[in-house]
This record gives sequence, structure tokens and C-alpha cells, in this order.
Amino acid sequence: MMSRIIPIATAVVADSLRRKVVYIVLVFAAFLALAIPALPSYGLGVEDAVFREVALALSFVTALVLTLSLAANRVPAEVERRTVYNVIAKGVGRWEYLVGTWLGILIVTGGAIAAFTVVEQVIALVKYRDAMWQLWQGALAVWLEMGVLAAFAVAVSAITGPVVVVTASLAALFAGHSRSTLLGGEGALGLRPFYPSLDAFNVVNPVAHGSGVPPLYIVSMLVVFLGFAAMSLAVGIALFSRRDL
Repeated sequence: MMSRIIPIATAVVADSLRRKVVYIVLVFAAFLALAIPALPSYGLGVEDAVFREVALALSFVTALVLTLSLAANRVPAEVERRTVYNVIAKGVGRWEYLVGTWLGILIVTGGAIAAFTVVEQVIALVKYRDAMWQLWQGALAVWLEMGVLAAFAVAVSAITGPVVVVTASLAALFAGHSRSTLLGGEGALGLRPFYPSLDAFNVVNPVAHGSGVPPLYIVSMLVVFLGFAAMSLAVGIALFSRRDL
């Protein structure tokens, strides 16, 4: 099983690294990170907190652009070029193909987030004499959320094109962070346990303005990540299995 999934993930990583969008987004984000210390201070003693908050926002946007650019067109392009037929003809199951694709995107996104976090740490160390190690907790949260979003995007891309994938993914991202807004009424309180919320990955306040999140909370993020990613991939596999190729 893994002997077939890992080569697919490796191919996705190699193809992604050949695409200019990965490097363009990272360089642009790095320049923006360098400009963070130039922002107007919001009061004496909170400049470092402002830096962490903006840095996390940049990490999120960078990871979002990369995730959607890699996930939206991967499967549709493979189907259009008919290269997916060669993969499946070698005994690779359709579910293995989707899981391998998602895993490759997850690896690329994780590497990009890690590289960007190192850049943020260097800037913080030079500017504030603080390595700000709690930024890695924020980076982990962003990576896990992008993993969920990538699984959703790959699932949708199994049956439709990139425009619909991007639109559906952004809509899912908005809905995932809008539970309190969309279900704010007392009559909707009973629906909240069944509403797929991504708020578990929102650690901006404790990371930017506190000392970070406890280990147990990190475990809870991992559980949410595994649950949502597995559910999205299961739906995508079911849809892809019924698609005529």
C-alpha cells in the first residue's frame, strides 16, 4: 500500500518544486515579513506581539495560496493529460492515487510553512532579540488546517475542474470559521455539535499575545485534522471511484 502511495506523493512534490508559483509566493511573503517591523507600533511593549500576529496572518495566506494552487488543478490536469490512466494501469488503486496526491501537497505546504517560519524567526531575532519559538505552534496550526483544506480540495477535484475547486474550498474555509455567526441564534445551538468547524486551528491569540498553547490542545488539533482530512478523502475516494476514466 505505502509502496504505491509514497511514489505518487514524491511525484507530486517533485512536480510542485518545478512550478514557479511555490518560489514566487515564498519570496513575496518573505519580503512582506521583512516589512512587518516597519508597521506603526500599537503601544510600547506590544510591537513583538504585533509582529507575531501579522507573521501568522502571512503564514496563513501564503499556505492558502500554495494549497489551492497545488490542489485545485492536480487531479483535473492529470485526467486531462490522461497520465492518470498510466498510473492506474500499473495497479495503483484510485484511493491510493488520491491519498498520495494529498500527501504530496501536504509535504510541500509543510516545507513552505517551515521555511517561512524560519525567515520570521530570523527577522524577530534581529529586530526584537527574541527567536519567538511559539511561532512554530502557529505554523503547525496553519499546516494542519491547510491539510484539511487540501483534502477537501482534492476530494472536489476528483469530479470537477479547478475553478469549482477553488470556489468550493474558499466557501468551506469561510463556513468552517463562521459557526458562531451562522449558528448564532439560540434555536441553532443544537446544531453546533454537527457543524464542521475549523476554529480549533485558530491559535492567533495565545501565540501572538500569550505564551502559546498547551500540549493537550495540540493533541486536539491533531485529532480534528485527522478526522476532517479522513472524512474529506473518503468522500473524494467514493466520488472518484464512480468516475468514468
